[in-house]
Amino acid sequence: MKRSMRGVAGAACACLLWAAIAGQSPALADEKPALLGYGVKSCDDFITAWNEREQGVDRGIAEYRRYQDWLAGFISGLNLATGQDVLRGADTAGALRRIQVHCSTKRKDDFFTAAMDLVKLLSQLR
Repeated sequence: MKRSMRGVAGAACACLLWAAIAGQSPALADEKPALLGYGVKSCDDFITAWNEREQGVDRGIAEYRRYQDWLAGFISGLNLATGQDVLRGADTAGALRRIQVHCSTKRKDDFFTAAMDLVKLLSQLR
């Protein structure tokens, strides 16, 4: 009996959440979605983490792994949303290397922009 009540409560919460999202005002619908996590960090920050990782600095290694985790989640989300492999078979290490190249010349960009630049570049390959 308790399980069925949990199911009903869960379904009710999901419906309320959907209603709240679907009922947003048009003004909110025109706003850009917020970026969360390491996507908002600058390329300059990523380059620092990249260089410290290359030097074997523990802090840089840990920071690099956070970028790697963010990128893996971002790419996974894009793959699910589009139904295709947006990295075209490349692994995250290769993707991060390409992002490093982007960031080394455009240090004011954010990590999201660098990741999207890579996705757009790879989408042109067929």
